[in-house]
Amino acid sequence: MVVVNRASDVSQLGDVDDLDEEPGEVIESAPTLRVGQERELNNSGLKKRLLHKGIGWETPDSGDEVTVHYVGSLLDGGAFDSTRDRNEPSTFTLGRGEFVGGLDQGIATMTEGEIALFTVPPHLGYGEAGRQGVPPNSVVQFEVQLISWITVVDVCKDGGIVKKIMEKGNKNAQPGDLDEVLVKYKVKLDDGSVVAQTSEKGIEFYMKDGQLCPALPKAIKTMKRGEKVKLIVQPQYAFGEVGRDADNEFGLIPPSSVLSIDLELVSFKPVIDVTGDSKVFKKILVEGADTIAASEGATVTVRYTAKLEDGTILEKKGFDGEDPLQFVTDEEQVISGLDHAVATMMKGEQSIVTIHPEYGYGSIEVKQDISIVPPNSNIICEVEMLDFVKEKASWEMSEQEKIETAGRKKEEGNLLFKSGKYQRAGKKYDKAVDYISEDGYFGDGDHKVVKALRVSCWLNGAACCLKLNNFNGAIELCSKVLDIEFHNVKALYRRAQAYMETADLVLAELDIKKALEVEPQNREVKLMQKNLKQLQGESNKRDATLYTNMFAHMRNDFSIATKKLKVEKAEDKKGDAEVVAAEMGKVAVSSDSNGC
Repeated sequence: MVVVNRASDVSQLGDVDDLDEEPGEVIESAPTLRVGQERELNNSGLKKRLLHKGIGWETPDSGDEVTVHYVGSLLDGGAFDSTRDRNEPSTFTLGRGEFVGGLDQGIATMTEGEIALFTVPPHLGYGEAGRQGVPPNSVVQFEVQLISWITVVDVCKDGGIVKKIMEKGNKNAQPGDLDEVLVKYKVKLDDGSVVAQTSEKGIEFYMKDGQLCPALPKAIKTMKRGEKVKLIVQPQYAFGEVGRDADNEFGLIPPSSVLSIDLELVSFKPVIDVTGDSKVFKKILVEGADTIAASEGATVTVRYTAKLEDGTILEKKGFDGEDPLQFVTDEEQVISGLDHAVATMMKGEQSIVTIHPEYGYGSIEVKQDISIVPPNSNIICEVEMLDFVKEKASWEMSEQEKIETAGRKKEEGNLLFKSGKYQRAGKKYDKAVDYISEDGYFGDGDHKVVKALRVSCWLNGAACCLKLNNFNGAIELCSKVLDIEFHNVKALYRRAQAYMETADLVLAELDIKKALEVEPQNREVKLMQKNLKQLQGESNKRDATLYTNMFAHMRNDFSIATKKLKVEKAEDKKGDAEVVAAEMGKVAVSSDSNGC
């Protein structure tokens, strides 16, 4: 919703684009009315007759500032109040009871430019008191035209930052914590004095670094490109009880000052943590023309420049008539950070990629086309995605193509496994299985080939999981094999390995026994059985020590409790004896007294 500065005459209102909904409290609109139709709203007694249809579909929310023209009259037609007579519309906050209570409910159902006649019962109007020109307990009518409204958002839900949207932004995207934003602002005190202001070009900063005061980034995160707002900021989100000293440019901000900030989000550049560990960042300068990213396995064509942080150029491709860089993503044909980032790019996208040494050239010195990369250098790449061709999807392939592709992926995985690249090898095996998943249809002659290929990939994937200490992953893959080949020794062996690593010795023993039933002389399985027995022995010793210590503590506790009980009993007996002696003493004294 937005402030729409349009003429109050409905005839001057033209068509406008539908507006996006602003977050905030939602008031459910009344069902759609036709012109001339009347309906009671929410069984409240308030009736609405539509006189002129409005524009769009949005309606104001509670807390929004609405601007309306209205004419209030009695049922006999006698007018008692009119903004039209004053030639000045009325502005008030919806839902605060600043106007007739029943009209708050009614206006919340109106769209921009709409004119409606509301019949207001006494309990929603002026009640028993009435007002000048309105007798007590009168039913009144209001003809209302909704001219415009300002959306009001309580940014932090505590009244500390109130945002009034003066001009709606475009698109739905809002800045995130990592993004770089360009904003303009002017900051005023209650007396109207300006205490901070950007230049006409605005100021650019990263959201995570903050700017001016805590309120600014919090408000910006709720804004869209081109949006203009007015902020009312309480001291806890401004400069608090300390305030801010004057500087050469702007004056003093006294302690506990409430600030009024005119703020515009001119633009922002999304910054993405590509690898999720803050070591490869991609800042999008120009968004792509499509919604589909290259992804892994795509053949990409990019124009790019690689630099050091000091601006030293390392490599350039695709400039001055030189061919652009072409490579297949996820094939280690370029440094890892560039590979990861390019896989997320769309056609036409231009980005700056910042790469940590871990995803760049590491701790060694490397000679590039133009310059040398020193050890532990961050690399800055300016990249433009010219084109990419994605891998053919399985649904686009014939059954024979799927089998051939799965076989090729498996062989690629085998080569990676032999070179110690277990993570990437595992991904190849997973891709291979995806091409020949159980959901696919294969002819009778292909079933055996597909089953063998699937089992081989699962087993190899389990081997990768064991190398990467992903024991639960290994158990899952081996279990898939054993669901269709319950006697598969490799699957039993590798699952037993994983069980031993997760200390599930009973399950490991069961798998080893099954494997030896199939191949009694298998040396590797027999060696594992020997290792298992050693682990079981060590586990039994630990358990014995644990229980011994446990029972020792229990005996000590029992002994202490027994001694305490004996002491208490002895003290009780001593007390009883003292009581008896005292009583005997009293008797003796009494006898002597009687004798006197």
